[in-house]
Amino acid sequence: MSVEKTNAANDSATTVVVSYPEDLSNWGRFQVGTRYFKAYLRKTKGQLHEGDTWNEFLDVGCCGNTLDVPLRVERIEGGDRMGPETDIEYEVREACGIKGGWQVQSADGPNEV
Repeated sequence: MSVEKTNAANDSATTVVVSYPEDLSNWGRFQVGTRYFKAYLRKTKGQLHEGDTWNEFLDVGCCGNTLDVPLRVERIEGGDRMGPETDIEYEVREACGIKGGWQVQSADGPNEV
């Protein structure tokens, strides 16, 4: 293994704890917990800092408007970069007024025009 690959592996965090707001719907919680969403985070996030906030789109099903959820990095163990083997754990933080669930898909939802 080259020195560059060894250093990159050593820079990868072993665990990243990310929080989502308490008022995220059960559907939203299901979405952030899927393996494909975690894989997306591992592929798209590079260097990590505690307090980083990412507004991430969650699938709301067919016919829905977008639901962007503010995810926040709470703790980082190991290196300072997201890697393919980084374990992503979630915790709940205070509510922020997010309106998710099926309401997102209705005319009365948070994205009404």
